[in-house]
Amino acid sequence: MKLQISTLVAINMFNSLAKTSAFVSRQGRTMATRAFGQTQLQFAKEGQAEVILVGCGQPNKGMGWYHAIQMLEDRCPSASLDYVVEPWFMGGGKDSEAGQEFAGWATEAEGKYGTTFTASMDDLPPPAAPRLALISGRTADNPRLLTECIEKGSKCIYLEKPGAPTVAELEQMKNEADAAGVEVLMGYNKNVCKYVRKTREFAETVEGSHVTFVSNNAYEPTAESLGECFERNAEGMLKNMAIHELALLASFYDVTVDNIAEVTADKEFSSMQTLKGPSGTDFTDFDKIKFTIKTKNGNTVSVQADRCGGTDSFATVSDSTGEEVFRYYMPDEEDKAMVEQLQAQYPTAMPYFFTQDPDYVTVKERVAKHTVDGLPAEGIATVQIAVDTLKVAEYLTPILQEQLK
Repeated sequence: MKLQISTLVAINMFNSLAKTSAFVSRQGRTMATRAFGQTQLQFAKEGQAEVILVGCGQPNKGMGWYHAIQMLEDRCPSASLDYVVEPWFMGGGKDSEAGQEFAGWATEAEGKYGTTFTASMDDLPPPAAPRLALISGRTADNPRLLTECIEKGSKCIYLEKPGAPTVAELEQMKNEADAAGVEVLMGYNKNVCKYVRKTREFAETVEGSHVTFVSNNAYEPTAESLGECFERNAEGMLKNMAIHELALLASFYDVTVDNIAEVTADKEFSSMQTLKGPSGTDFTDFDKIKFTIKTKNGNTVSVQADRCGGTDSFATVSDSTGEEVFRYYMPDEEDKAMVEQLQAQYPTAMPYFFTQDPDYVTVKERVAKHTVDGLPAEGIATVQIAVDTLKVAEYLTPILQEQLK
């Protein structure tokens, strides 16, 4: 059957929801269906992976929600979002304000796109196509969710960063997946970013070059805003926001725990605070951090992350005298029009979704295509890279905390 709802009508329909932004409709998409209880569902066509999104999160805030948006809008041709498993907002959190917002969005999405929403993996039928599980829930839940995804016939698992709360848990997850013959790939989207590629290429042309990767979020610089951030991302900045930069260091600069020779915090830039989260519990974390790593084999690279630094990420190249000679932003001028369009379409969504939008699409598409055809997923971080990255995060955190006391 054909879905013939115009973009204008779709926007008007979704504006009726109190806090949930509009979708772009899948105009003209041919949808196959199968019976699931009393509901007719779309399912993956030939050449598509059957995607289960596990841990969607709150509309406009959760990374899983934005993954869903991109797949529902057909921006990942090899991915068919057939199922969304959301244990919290369809379970214990369903009566909260955010839970009611999720319910409104889920009802609309299920009606328009045929995607099935459920609170439990136990409700899923056997795979009808190569099954890709995209796990984007709370980090603490990932070990259990990976086990459930394997049990439900997943061929490949896309695991959001950092993968697990600890190195030991992530290594156990890797071993479990290896034993089951299930591949685990990571959502480290900055590994495929244009600004990273451009910066590395330029640095190779400068003798004695030094690269600094800069990551910014747009939280308000208030105790309330940062306290909520610290609690929601309780694994800490280095295992959360800055983990993407650490993955770049592990992937391209030989940064592993065994190969780190020296770590130096920039005390003038960096800040660490203890703040109360919404629950009233105290959380200690960096609200901004900058540090330089020197490796035993001669590499030197820096990372800077700021929770309240704005919406842009970028990288710089300095020459042997320390003078900056190159800077490349994400988004660049070419991508800014796209960012403005997305901001207008989803005005209450997290701003960083939009600056990294094309890279999220790239990672999902490559992983979904790999799930179907088995060809290498070019540039996508493996779970071994994730293990090495998480080891670095655990190693660096107490060292940097001590240097900032």
